Amino acid sequence: MSTLRFEALKEIFNRKPVKIEEPARRSELFGTNVFNEASMKQYLTKEAYENVMEAIKTGKKIDRRVSDHISTGMKEWAIAKGATHYTHWFQPLTGATAEKHDAFFETQGDGTAIEKFGGGALVQQEPDASSFPSGGIRNTFEARGYTAWDPTSPAFLWGTTLCIPTIFVSYTGEALDFKTPLLRALQSVDQAATSVAKYFDKNVSKVTATLGWEQEYFLIDSALAATRPDLTLAGRTLLGHSPAKGQQLDDHYFGSIPSRVLAYMRDLEIECMKLGIPVKTRHNEVAPNQFELAPIFEEGNLAVDHNSLIMDIMSKIAEKHHFKVILHEKPFAGINGSGKHNNWSLSTDTGTNLLAPGTTPMKNLQFLTFFINILKAVHDNEELLRAGIASASNDHRLGANEAPPAIISAFIGSQLTEVLDELEKVTDGKLSPKEKTELKLNVVGKIPEILLDNTDRNRTSSFAFTGNKFEFRAVGSTANCGNPMTILNSILAKQLIEFKTEVDALIKGEKMKKDDAIFNVLREYIKKSKNIRFEGDGYGEAWEKEAKKRGLSNNRTTPQALKALVSEKTRSLFKDLKVMNKIELEARHEIQLEDYAMRIQIEGRILGDIARNHVIPTAVRYQNILIENVEGLKHIYNEDFKKHSNEQLEIIEEISAHIAKINSGVKAMIEARKVANKIEDAEKRAFAYCDDVKPYFDEIRYHCDKLELVVDDELWPLTKYRELLFTR
Repeated sequence: MSTLRFEALKEIFNRKPVKIEEPARRSELFGTNVFNEASMKQYLTKEAYENVMEAIKTGKKIDRRVSDHISTGMKEWAIAKGATHYTHWFQPLTGATAEKHDAFFETQGDGTAIEKFGGGALVQQEPDASSFPSGGIRNTFEARGYTAWDPTSPAFLWGTTLCIPTIFVSYTGEALDFKTPLLRALQSVDQAATSVAKYFDKNVSKVTATLGWEQEYFLIDSALAATRPDLTLAGRTLLGHSPAKGQQLDDHYFGSIPSRVLAYMRDLEIECMKLGIPVKTRHNEVAPNQFELAPIFEEGNLAVDHNSLIMDIMSKIAEKHHFKVILHEKPFAGINGSGKHNNWSLSTDTGTNLLAPGTTPMKNLQFLTFFINILKAVHDNEELLRAGIASASNDHRLGANEAPPAIISAFIGSQLTEVLDELEKVTDGKLSPKEKTELKLNVVGKIPEILLDNTDRNRTSSFAFTGNKFEFRAVGSTANCGNPMTILNSILAKQLIEFKTEVDALIKGEKMKKDDAIFNVLREYIKKSKNIRFEGDGYGEAWEKEAKKRGLSNNRTTPQALKALVSEKTRSLFKDLKVMNKIELEARHEIQLEDYAMRIQIEGRILGDIARNHVIPTAVRYQNILIENVEGLKHIYNEDFKKHSNEQLEIIEEISAHIAKINSGVKAMIEARKVANKIEDAEKRAFAYCDDVKPYFDEIRYHCDKLELVVDDELWPLTKYRELLFTR
């Protein structure tokens, strides 16, 4: 075993779980580091408090006149809890969060100093926008960008810094972050859904999109992770032979949580409680050393902020426990990767979950209205939904017999399929009293009973109905949830607007009663969206062929999937809803293409370096040992030596063959990379990396992994899968 591997493993054997002081009641900690309603009541004037609450509930702009009162109260609260700095905390298009810390400390003209935080510093700041991805919106010499306070997501304290969630826009007003389009989309779906919900309840004045994410991740001991350049730099292993035992025994899933991991989870949960992140579930996932945590549902914008925050916190807490958190969608070949299921629903301010059946036929008609409109929205925009989850890392996971395929489909279960089939038979035009009664009692009225035992889940479906919500299962573990949630809420908003227009036209023009008009429109939507529904195995080739017949897309790679972002259909959708304009869409398209190409470029460079500077030299060293052995046998056995050294000679030849293939593969990959780098067009360059550079990865890896099986374990320099995945 190499010295580096040996020292890392020796270090782990001395590890002990970090002791965690945990309160008896988690609820006592919840939100203690959040400037929430309770804190605002204590530290703000009545006028300032009412101003903030009105902004949160109605979206009304905060009066600049009272912003100084708000900032003063926020500062006093933060300083009382040990804060020394403040920052505008935002989510640029890098996929990570960003922050620039400023001290409350300010000098006075008389040589003294005070703690100061004015309303202007709270409401708006001007970070340099030139070093963040902008897709050509901003030039380096035009660096100004603005962060602006989002009062709907409360400020929080992390360490000694007051963090203020903000949007991030360019000097000319275009969104440079994930939050801004999400807020616009949430407003659009609120307005559209509220209009439709009023068909069933006149008291509804607001509809909130909710989100409950499930974050999957790997925990690897930090000492072992540090021995792997690929894991450190790319977030995944670019080579490594599968261990004899992986996940085939299904003994890790929901198993007993290892003590060191449990200590980490407890520590993480305590910090989450303080920050108002309502984490509730923790468990072992399918793959060895893979785990999951999930919170209680929250309002969509807040849920996205909390997920972005927790991905950062996870890594910081992990350092304390000598772990490295791996969020990559496919860090290890041969075992399951990680996703981030987005559980999404809609709720009204009257306390109704619009995706949960009710106790009356009218409430069930409301459920069916939103349920069918969602299916129609997904059917009409499946390519855009695929674009919303596209990334270089998620491409490794989608369709890998562990996650949904790149084909977007919706699973609703056999019972609800029967309900939709019955509704499809509804008489065209006005319903007779008998037809209406039979429909409501025999079909609509039975929905609660049907869903009571309808708990089956299709793990191969990318978009599955799970009782009172839809689960968007294809979202990757590294993703910012804001991107898929912006798309999902936008396409539903557009669909609901069209639905209401059609229903109102029937009521007015055909003089139909409301229920008749709703049933007639829903029947047509069931027919038009039928192709998106699929109840079978999404992993099989049969589904690929069937999906093609149905006209569904199968965009396997990110460059191909991202084309939907800049289609005329997408531009029209976002323009009409005022979620994103043409410039913002094109910028995101270019940013994601550049990100894809750069990630493949980085991985190619890492793989070439490891193959030539680690694998080949080690193989040659072992080959030399074998050659010395053969020479010794020749000296002993003379002419008869071949009979005694045949196996060694075969291994020597095998090593030479693998070395030759690795070296030629690396050379060819480098040449392909050089060609790709000269391409100026971002889309063509991304396709070049996808089609011409990336295919060499598997070839090079294959021969490196074969050498791992041949070369003496004591010489092999890279920590092996069996050590990474089973050492705790």
